Amino acid sequence: MKKFFVIVASVFLLFSCEEKQDQKSLLPESNGKINNVSVVIDENLWSGEIGDSIRKKFAAPVDALPQEEPLFNLNQYPIKIFEGIIRKSRNIIIVNKGNKSGFVEKDNEFAKPQKVFYLVGKNNEELLQLIEEKTPEIIKSIKTSEIIENQRRLNKSLISDKKIQDRFGIKLNIGYGYKYDMVKDKFLWIRKEFSSGYNSILVYDVPLHEIDKDSNTIGNIIAMRDSIGKQFIHGTLDNTWMITEEAYAPYLMNTTIQGRKTYETKGTWELKNDYMAGPFINYAIRDEKNNRYLVLEGFTYNPSKSKRDLVFELEAIIKSVKFLK
Repeated sequence: MKKFFVIVASVFLLFSCEEKQDQKSLLPESNGKINNVSVVIDENLWSGEIGDSIRKKFAAPVDALPQEEPLFNLNQYPIKIFEGIIRKSRNIIIVNKGNKSGFVEKDNEFAKPQKVFYLVGKNNEELLQLIEEKTPEIIKSIKTSEIIENQRRLNKSLISDKKIQDRFGIKLNIGYGYKYDMVKDKFLWIRKEFSSGYNSILVYDVPLHEIDKDSNTIGNIIAMRDSIGKQFIHGTLDNTWMITEEAYAPYLMNTTIQGRKTYETKGTWELKNDYMAGPFINYAIRDEKNNRYLVLEGFTYNPSKSKRDLVFELEAIIKSVKFLK
């Protein structure tokens, strides 16, 4: 008899799991532009200190852009109208008061892919504390999922990366519209042009000692960039080439890509002896097996227009890298 009940319980559990999987498979596709977040919160909270805190953190200026642009575009909706198209938003933050306090993150609750974050507090003080504590976790989760979503969109139509594989032993998923602008044995410039400017990707490598020769890592990376710019990235006017903007020091961070130690550098580039400029993002990936730093850089030229999502697209492409050897 005991064995019978165990079997019955196992069957019910199996059907329950299958039902949940079926429900997940029937979810509609989520919608929304990259780096857009739906904030579901009543107007009285949104117009007060709770809303101020949310805007201050989630719409803070992005580092290393020439003009001020928010981390995310925020769209606010009252809780009573949270239905239909709003439920299909890819990123949702729900803020409300309740009898209990807490934070929950859920994947694919109303659509897929989707991130939903619940912040519930008994009063304003508890909500403010939750927002303060959980914001870094929420931002990291959204940015990671947005990179994946951006890659998914780019992967619908890829250009050939055979030239990259042959020269550098890596794979890189590069979306439609990008073309090889300059092809050398140890340097590639890949560019996508649009009506107001262009996005560019550079691929090259340098010996380990070029960055590791002393403790001035940021100085060595700037010198490396400026040397590459003078050699390969020239303007239309004579005696012009790309350099790291001299007026502002770039941001340097330590990260990991494909299990390898990586220096991530963000800043602004400019043309020496000219007036062109824009943001760049540079990843120097330490590849000890091949005694080199593999350098993947993206830079944008889009004067007087938004650059945040263009740089984010470059970041998504660079983070698709796979080492073949």
